[in-house]
Amino acid sequence: MLILNRRQGEAIIIDGGIRIVVLSSDRRGARIGIEAPTSINIQREELVSRVAEENRRANARSTGTEWLEQLPLRKPVPEP
Repeated sequence: MLILNRRQGEAIIIDGGIRIVVLSSDRRGARIGIEAPTSINIQREELVSRVAEENRRANARSTGTEWLEQLPLRKPVPEP
């Protein structure tokens, strides 16, 4: 991991034409702007993690009949 200090208005250039600019910073954090080619997908990490977790959960439920065991079914009452 490369760690750099940047001030407002300063930028970082990454191979492939990606430019990251510090727009502002304060005690709550930094606001950055990202300029990149349209072929580059930019996503927030927490959203990617959330989608991946939901996909894992959906896949786990859809394999086999495990979902059937999770249904709150009543047991049949034995006949006298």
